Amino acid sequence: MKRLIAALLLGIGLFVYADAAAFGKMATKKPELIQQGPQKMWCSVCGMNLKMFYKTSHAVILEDGTKKQYCSIRCLAADWPNISQKVKKILVVDAATEKLIDAKRAHYVVGSKVKGTMSMTSKIAFGSLEDARDFQRKFGGKIVDFDEAFAMARESLAKDSMMIAKKKEKKMYPMGERIYKKMCRPVDVSKYARINELKAAIKTEKLCKPMKEKQLQAVALYLWDIKGGHVPASPERTAKHHGKNEGNMPEVGREEKCPVCGMFVYKHPKWAAFIYYEKNGRLAHLAFDGVKDMMKFYFNPGKWGDYGDIKKHIKKIVVRDYYTLKPVWAKEAWYVVGSDVYGPMGNELIPFKEKKAAENFMRDHHGKKLLRFDQITQELVYKLDE
Repeated sequence: MKRLIAALLLGIGLFVYADAAAFGKMATKKPELIQQGPQKMWCSVCGMNLKMFYKTSHAVILEDGTKKQYCSIRCLAADWPNISQKVKKILVVDAATEKLIDAKRAHYVVGSKVKGTMSMTSKIAFGSLEDARDFQRKFGGKIVDFDEAFAMARESLAKDSMMIAKKKEKKMYPMGERIYKKMCRPVDVSKYARINELKAAIKTEKLCKPMKEKQLQAVALYLWDIKGGHVPASPERTAKHHGKNEGNMPEVGREEKCPVCGMFVYKHPKWAAFIYYEKNGRLAHLAFDGVKDMMKFYFNPGKWGDYGDIKKHIKKIVVRDYYTLKPVWAKEAWYVVGSDVYGPMGNELIPFKEKKAAENFMRDHHGKKLLRFDQITQELVYKLDE
């Protein structure tokens, strides 16, 4: 009897897996691609092929008429700090009809058995509530409106970005580097404003020999992220290209503890902040589990250990933009104080590269102050602990 039950459960599990796999994200008819130029078929944030991930595709029309398209609501969330003040309309592909519709009128099925696009949680949109319910009956999940789905995408952006970064570091970057060195002529990444423009140039300008879409994506990611310096590099890659990517912050080693609170910083990577200083003629760094603890150290290093005159040898201070997780010079960042978002040590100074992104965050999360680095005082930092 137990064997029979086990077999039935296994059968059900296989059926569910097969059923979820049966939902394809690829366009089954001519996709609606609204971007202009040869780059129109690729996501403007991650470079993925829009035809292959069409049923999770989103798009925006900006006030000046510019049109941008994304493979997912996750990539829309990633680009939001750059476009939020200019958006005229948000569109999403109706997974049933494969037509672009007004996202504000769509019904999203969130958390179904279908794999997410650039996210751990899938978010599939439908123009009809009946279609959404049919999908929900087959694949599970919760039906929500756009505002809730988008809030979830923005909330999980940091975790999703870290997940994607690990996958790229492990597989796509090494593959892209090998293919680039073997099949391409030198490419000046600085000529392109977005990764989809770079991909289009590789193909249309024949910067590389003909290649499949997966190979093209790997090369584009390697060039954009690593050569172009658009994401933090790992310790191994930083060591390999020492001196060429000093604006990047490393991934945190598992042994690194915050000098102020003693926490292992690797457990809270999206909050990590770094002080780089010269030690014995070489560049060293200290890692902190948040800007607050970093500033405590900055104001009084001697309180936290025998660091001598370290302040005289500081070369740079780097923080992570809260939304994009990209490195930002601490003295160029904007900091939100008093929001309802908490870091590993409670109330935090939350950094942003762009002022507009910081202002949007303040509005969404009830922030009280917006400061530049030089406006942060020791008194303010310690009041955050009260």
